[in-house]
Amino acid sequence: MELRDSDPTGLHRVLDDVVRLPQAADRLDTRPELWPDEVRVRVERLNLDAASYRQLAAAHAGPDGVVDGAAVRAAVLAIVAERGKMQNPVTGSGGMLVGTVEEVGPASPLGLAVGDRVATLVSLTLTPLVLEDGLAAWDGRGEQVPCEGYAVLFGRSIAARLPDDLPTGLSLAVMDVCGAPALTHRVVAGYERPTVAVVGGAGKSGSLSLAAARAAGAGHTIGVVPHDAEAALLRGAGLADEVVVADARDPIALRDAVAKAGGPADVTIVCVDVPGCEGGAVLATAERGSVVFFSMATSFAAAALGAEGLAADVTMLVGNGYVPGHADHALALLRESPGVRALFESRLH
Repeated sequence: MELRDSDPTGLHRVLDDVVRLPQAADRLDTRPELWPDEVRVRVERLNLDAASYRQLAAAHAGPDGVVDGAAVRAAVLAIVAERGKMQNPVTGSGGMLVGTVEEVGPASPLGLAVGDRVATLVSLTLTPLVLEDGLAAWDGRGEQVPCEGYAVLFGRSIAARLPDDLPTGLSLAVMDVCGAPALTHRVVAGYERPTVAVVGGAGKSGSLSLAAARAAGAGHTIGVVPHDAEAALLRGAGLADEVVVADARDPIALRDAVAKAGGPADVTIVCVDVPGCEGGAVLATAERGSVVFFSMATSFAAAALGAEGLAADVTMLVGNGYVPGHADHALALLRESPGVRALFESRLH
């Protein structure tokens, strides 16, 4: 195949017959040879995003609800082999990876060197990826996937060197959701001591978002969780002023729960990985407030049309996973907040 001219977006790796960016492409070129501005990473672990893994697990669970790990593993292998990247065809989402830089193109602008251990801060949905071990070390029953293979980063990709003071799995889990607390901080700081509700507050992105909201000057924080066990975890972490249990898919239940806890919220952060939470988030938010959607399960059409149908004057933002300095910000929150770290570590064991 004739080599195309390199493009910092990775356009030269797209194998589709029409012009598409790598994230939207059906197939990517995974050859190990690099264009001048690329970097190749020897991969040691993937972190599938929560919405993607939940869908795969549900699709391959028996009548008793037990996940068939071998079937999940086979599904991931098939996706990567067919598409040259990890992009769940149902959710459209992927995740991120950890590995060691093994070659750097002479024109790469990323500032990486051979031997650097890095986490990629761009989605697997646009990252050329080859798995070489059949995922033999993964049981298919968790989001973190030990593996052997390689991936390619483009000129406009983002990667962060792994910190020396944190375990690899913990660093990967934090960096997977580091866009959420960074954008939460930015939005909350734009209000005067706002009330902030985080839907999915005991999860990874939710707990970091609660910590970020406090650091940005929130006057009152509300953590919304789906059941009592999660409520106990979040209360123990001490990250929210009020913790409430509500099904985020029930718009009236979510609205009323937030109201009783001190709402409506000036800022609502949606971090749950299930569909159908758009209407409740809008109803839980005060007029002229903001709703930030960080879940890949969100239907943005439902959010926009739902807000219009409710005559809700709210600003809705899509968390795109990137804010300058987001990795360092999230890692600092983890180090400074024992509650955040405890929640993360409980989900890694």
